[in-house]
Parts: sequence; C-alpha cells; structure tokens
Amino acid sequence: MLLHASCVAVASAGVLIRGRSGSGKSSLALELMALGALLVSDDRTEIKLRDAWPVASAPKNLQGLIEARGIGILSAANIASARIVLVVDLDRAETDRLPPDRTTELLGHSVALLHKVESMKFSAGILQYLKGGKVDI
Repeated sequence: MLLHASCVAVASAGVLIRGRSGSGKSSLALELMALGALLVSDDRTEIKLRDAWPVASAPKNLQGLIEARGIGILSAANIASARIVLVVDLDRAETDRLPPDRTTELLGHSVALLHKVESMKFSAGILQYLKGGKVDI
C-alpha cells in the first residue's frame, strides 16, 4: 500500500503522519527529527505487513529526502523501516484536553490514532509517546 503520508521513528517505533497536501506533514516530521527522531519517509510511504504488524518504508527514490517548504529538498538521516505504532491525522483537530483512545486500521491492524493539536508542544508529546507509550488512568 502506498500512502500520501510521512513517517519518522524513534528506535523502531514509527509515527505515520497523514493529511491533505499542505497540512503540515513534512513540518511535523522535521520538528520530530529536530527532537531526535529519524526519517523513514516523506510525502509517500509504503506500508507492508511484517510479522502481522504494519511497517513503513520509503520508496527507493525518496529514501533520506524530506521537503522543507520554502527551503527545498533536504538530505536527512534515516532508517529503512519502522513499525507503525501511532498515526497522526492532521486533517482533524483535537478538541479534548484528554481525548478518548482512538484507533485507525492499517492493512487490517488497529493502530493508535491522534488528531492534530494546535500547540508548540505537540511534537514533544508525540516523541514521548513513541518512547514510552500512553498510560491509561
């Protein structure tokens, strides 16, 4: 499956960033990379099942490349693939302070889903999610 989406990862835990053109997928990926995440793919992401889990990778001609709007195409440290543990949908805004658990389906597998948060700390929250997961209280 080829999606119009970006993906970055911490270790092997990846976040798939989806949204319409111009929604900020590459910008969020760059913010996460500035905090230590590695690029998996930008703009187009291949999704395959590996050990019954969705795994993201970049099409060969796009590996290690990311668009920075207003700057151009940049070379970036990257990893070949990552297990998708989280999806961020930039087309839907989060209105709840503590939102309910949401999921989306990727190749028949349920994956955690977050909606866009209008906060400078959103990328830091995503990074911590990738490192430690979400706790249900």
